[in-house]
Amino acid sequence: MTSERLILAQRRLERAARRAQADGRVPALSAALYRADRDPWTFTVGDSGNEAHPLDDDSRFRIGSVTKTFTAVLVLQARDDGLLDLDDPISEHLDVPAHGTATIRSLLSHTAGFQREPHGDVWDTLIAPGDRQLLDDLARAERVLPNNRRFHYSNLGLAVLGQLVAGLRGGTWASVLRERILEPLGLTATTVEPTDDAAVGYLVDAYSDTARPEPQLELGGASPAAQIWSTAGDMARWAAFLTSPDIIDPGAHVLAPASLDEMRWPLTTTDETLWSGGFGLGLILVPQGKRVVHVGHDGAMPGFLAGVYGRRGGEGNPGALGAAVLGSSGTAGEINDLVHELLRIAVEEDPAEIQPWKPGPAAPPEYRSILGPWWSEGMQFVFAWHDGTLQARGAEAPVDRPPAIFRPLPENPDLLRTLSGREAGELLRLTRDGDGVVVRMHWATYRFTRVQETFDNIPVSYGPDV
Repeated sequence: MTSERLILAQRRLERAARRAQADGRVPALSAALYRADRDPWTFTVGDSGNEAHPLDDDSRFRIGSVTKTFTAVLVLQARDDGLLDLDDPISEHLDVPAHGTATIRSLLSHTAGFQREPHGDVWDTLIAPGDRQLLDDLARAERVLPNNRRFHYSNLGLAVLGQLVAGLRGGTWASVLRERILEPLGLTATTVEPTDDAAVGYLVDAYSDTARPEPQLELGGASPAAQIWSTAGDMARWAAFLTSPDIIDPGAHVLAPASLDEMRWPLTTTDETLWSGGFGLGLILVPQGKRVVHVGHDGAMPGFLAGVYGRRGGEGNPGALGAAVLGSSGTAGEINDLVHELLRIAVEEDPAEIQPWKPGPAAPPEYRSILGPWWSEGMQFVFAWHDGTLQARGAEAPVDRPPAIFRPLPENPDLLRTLSGREAGELLRLTRDGDGVVVRMHWATYRFTRVQETFDNIPVSYGPDV
């Protein structure tokens, strides 16, 4: 990457941020981009409203519902530690007076049917329930839809999960968050409470250029849904973790990559007729086309909006690519649009370098007779050995479709589990001749042969009269 091209890319990022701040009339905007192969990019424009701490990269903003992604990771940590199962009803872990049949999985994906907010007029009184009161008030909260009927966003649902995790860990949600995520990842500028360098959040008048500071509600028992304050730099790194934990947290001290893969799998769409976004386990998924998806969350609290997303897949993606845009306006949709624009600019104007191919080790002897074309259900598949794994893909599959990847079972090398791609989870069973050559395979019980055969084992090349 030439320095001139890098400068041009950063100018385009800066211009996009300036345009969003101006068009959205955002008093203070802070943006950041994190990627595996470059120094972090940060940019601020506007006025923090805090006379003691002018706007800079260290200014804190409220990130609202981006907090939910942290709570979701805490839930998956507890699952991985054997403290819960995602299909457990919450009543197995919480003493609740009502709605205890809601499962942890459905609450993470916003399909449990919980009403949107805790009981009461929190947004009128600006008084949030405490930890125990939040749970006690479930008896007065509605289940507005049947379990698993459809997507219905619920701050209450994620707040309940935060209380569940706190109880399992024997602490408060804030202490568990700090000890199990913020400290291990070095997110030192991310806190539950505002700090002295916090920006002021505003409501900007729709019909003039005036703006009025918004009151800041402490969420109490609902904190796991929207309480956190942070910087754009910290949040861009968090977004990179959500997409590439193997790079940001190579020791898997916070969460195993496989568990984040599970969180990113779409469980529901947010609109019946326009499949432009969905939810996994606590994560918003925004498809970008060509097998590219942005993963993260938006956030809103009085006077603040936030967009925090990482980019998965696509040409030019360096890995661990995350962006964050934080703003001190509660109404500027440009803030939420800008985060996706920054991710697109990053790969268009400053794509990752193309790494040269190098010869690698041969396939193990026991799998060499598998390599090459096979046939099943009249269709051709190609089995190959790349990056230390056995892989398979349809001969006519699009080049950007990931292959199926297999791993042999420890007790039987002729049985392999499909780790990802087509038929994930299914077994591949090998049949050998007397010389140990693989002559037939069964994948998800479908027969694979070296020549194209009918279902009654006749090679089609023999013609109809055999």
